[in-house]
Amino acid sequence: MKKAAIIGAGIGGLTAALELNKKGYQVTVYEKGAQAGGLAGGFRHSDWDWSIEFFYHHWFRSDKAILNLIKELGFSHKVHFYHPKTVMFHEGNFFPLDSVTAVLKFPGFTFFEKMRFGAVTAYIRFVARWQPLEKITAHEWLLKYYGEKIYRINFEPMLKGKFGDYYQQVPMSWFWARFKARSSDLGTYDGGFQAFFDDFTKTLVERGVAIHFDTGVEKIEEHTGGEVALFVRGKKELYDKVLVTTSPSSFTMLAPQLPKNYVSTIHQGKSIGAVVLLLSIKHPLSREKYYWYNLPKSKEFPFLSLVEHTNFVSNDHFGGTHLLYCGDYLPQDHEYFQLSKQELIERFLPSLKKINQDFDRNWIIESWLFRQAYAQPIPFLEHSKNLLPVTTPLKNVFLITMSQVYPWDRGTNYAVDLVKKSLAKILQES
Repeated sequence: MKKAAIIGAGIGGLTAALELNKKGYQVTVYEKGAQAGGLAGGFRHSDWDWSIEFFYHHWFRSDKAILNLIKELGFSHKVHFYHPKTVMFHEGNFFPLDSVTAVLKFPGFTFFEKMRFGAVTAYIRFVARWQPLEKITAHEWLLKYYGEKIYRINFEPMLKGKFGDYYQQVPMSWFWARFKARSSDLGTYDGGFQAFFDDFTKTLVERGVAIHFDTGVEKIEEHTGGEVALFVRGKKELYDKVLVTTSPSSFTMLAPQLPKNYVSTIHQGKSIGAVVLLLSIKHPLSREKYYWYNLPKSKEFPFLSLVEHTNFVSNDHFGGTHLLYCGDYLPQDHEYFQLSKQELIERFLPSLKKINQDFDRNWIIESWLFRQAYAQPIPFLEHSKNLLPVTTPLKNVFLITMSQVYPWDRGTNYAVDLVKKSLAKILQES
């Protein structure tokens, strides 16, 4: 029986473990953390029935790859879809802008602008192809076809908040993907995403996959005869295939034999990190039961997204408390990566009072702070030409990361899709 090792127990790593197990490989997964899930994982308070994600997550009805995987695992009955409200900030108030009806009612656009909004959006969703769109920036394309007013009100704050100083360099193909495949219905899993990863892990173990938590790989080296050596806890283990599902930069630190030009290519890639403050509060922030607030990041709102999780999933699962995310995408050298949790709470609280004037710091029961340096790869024009291949300069060593799912945005669905599409290349190399 051939042996395969997988580094990382996120959704990509677990999917790869399943696929290689089905092909007859003896699979071992190494995860430096205490549980599976990666960026989509979560935790459960002792007073809660469900877990909550470290970084807010949901599925779309169009996420066929992950939903088909869940069906294959026999867990489809545990997936539930809801239709929570998404709103944007305009002139001191919040308005839905996530459906045809919402656009027609939005007071910020004239009737002609609403018709233009609908026509251009329909073109992107049903007619446009992404390949030509990667040759023009989203900034240029959206400004030209939606017009300046729609762009300034709706799209520019989103691009600025997401990509910061790079917002005028991101290709329209990235924005196309957001329109093309997303649904207004959002899905979750019984018990939260961590419950899904725990169920997935249990299934893999029952199939004979070995999963080692709290176990980081120290080094990857080519070995004689096409085998690959992994050094784990000071011991050398030999494998026929090794799949790395962590960030590209961490791969370069694990594999000293990588050629300098390959390492240089990896380091030329740009990415941004994520900072999320999670609050457990006594009362709902939104009287209208809004789930997702798109905020114009500014002194007034010093973060990008406000996500009231318990307006998506019932607070009955969380001991009756209300859970609120304050999230932002930021360069890794931003001060939010250095400030303490309490300092960030003090920075963010005035914004919450602007949304609900009755909000008071005494509402806060508990708080948690999560930070991740590698959370969002930044694509540039004609990015498809610069994608890292799944195969690497090291024989029988493969790289599977969220930077390769372009033009799609990072997420569990596209990680599953990438693994399945890459399997032939992985099995072919010998």
